[in-house]
Amino acid sequence: MTIHSGHPFPTPSDPARRFRGRVGGGVTLWTSGVLGEDAAGLTVSSFMVALGEEARVLALVDPDSDLRETLVETGRAVVVPLGWDDRGLAEAFAGTAPAPGGAFRQAPFVATDFGPRLESATTWAGVELVDERDAGWSVEVAVRLAEIEIGDEADLLLHHRGRFHRL
Repeated sequence: MTIHSGHPFPTPSDPARRFRGRVGGGVTLWTSGVLGEDAAGLTVSSFMVALGEEARVLALVDPDSDLRETLVETGRAVVVPLGWDDRGLAEAFAGTAPAPGGAFRQAPFVATDFGPRLESATTWAGVELVDERDAGWSVEVAVRLAEIEIGDEADLLLHHRGRFHRL
């Protein structure tokens, strides 16, 4: 056995790979549009990050959702992996919990070039729509990772068997 001074599992330099490591099996919030005007958002847990020269996110969204419509109109969105403390926000954007004044009033958001971003989010991606196609009862959207911010790791929110779990 040899002991080395370096870390045996160094942090990869590829930001898309680091982003994927923070969202695997997690719950994300997708937002698009202009905050306070035509912004739309949706909780999405059916997605994956595909690595490559042009990394992409493939996600399944409701074909009748405001998010899909706004994403198609603007061609851009923000994807935020949600943390354990965001589970109420996840329910609000999923439409499964009351959201007095609308889902965007349940937490502070800031405007970005890609859409509204949850102010507390330290890890997020700005994405650009590449393609969409029908996939079962959903629409598969393919988006290009255009901008990635990697922040501190938090307790990620996972959705498994109809319940939220903390990672």
